[in-house]
Amino acid sequence: MEFEKILPKDGPPINEVTKYIEKYKNDLIVIKYGGNVLIDRDVFNNFITDLNVLNKLGIATVVIHGGGPRIKRELEKSNIQSKFIRGLRVTDKNIIDIVESVLIDFNNDIVNSLKDKGTEAISIHTKNNNVIKTIPEAEELGFVGIPNEIHNEQILNIINQNKIPIISPLGLGKENQTYNINGDTAAMAIAKSLKSRRLLLMTNVDGVLDKNKKLIEEISSSEVLEMIKDETITAGMIPKINACLDAVNNGVTAVGIINGTKPHSCLWEIFSDKGSGTLIRQ
Repeated sequence: MEFEKILPKDGPPINEVTKYIEKYKNDLIVIKYGGNVLIDRDVFNNFITDLNVLNKLGIATVVIHGGGPRIKRELEKSNIQSKFIRGLRVTDKNIIDIVESVLIDFNNDIVNSLKDKGTEAISIHTKNNNVIKTIPEAEELGFVGIPNEIHNEQILNIINQNKIPIISPLGLGKENQTYNINGDTAAMAIAKSLKSRRLLLMTNVDGVLDKNKKLIEEISSSEVLEMIKDETITAGMIPKINACLDAVNNGVTAVGIINGTKPHSCLWEIFSDKGSGTLIRQ
């Protein structure tokens, strides 16, 4: 295969790519394409390019996308004020309908953009091929759920056809009620259930930074816990990190936190010696 034709010019070097294709060819990579990375169309197109390259190189990927900023925009249009408890949006009947339609719209956008590049992708959400069963997270949050069952076979079936499953962070509970799921939580549940080799969390930060604001390229679970204790890791990063720890302690080989706004960060993380963000291992 002529990798030169497939790989972007500003991507990782070909000799490293060849080595890592061998390494990952029988493995699964789960990618969470998250909240604040979603707004900029150039960043979106860069992500679509990376997914297309991964697919053409025969690397099996599963994508879970977020949609926070888009949801916020739609709720504001409808003059709906959001209330948050522990960082999670309180979701009533009115809000869940908007959340569902925004996430499904975005899901279709990803699928259609990949098709334009010649990569087949399949939409997975509450109205089509749902793979996540949920239970309510807490009564005061309304229709916010946590995954309690993932239908692996459906996902693997799509991968075996060399297609990319694109999964919305939505699930169905009792009586087929739709629930909104935190994107990171949905990604962790799927990565754990599939025992993926890698979980990549695409964010708008470079990864985990030390006290001097320098990027930490690789870190173990115990080192991460120390950093939470001494408050090097704070605020919004804590739930993300806890989710990472949960994944690496439950069958996922390693989790990468990478900056999705950087060109081809997915390819650099998977196919280069130095990676592109922070890799968290057990």
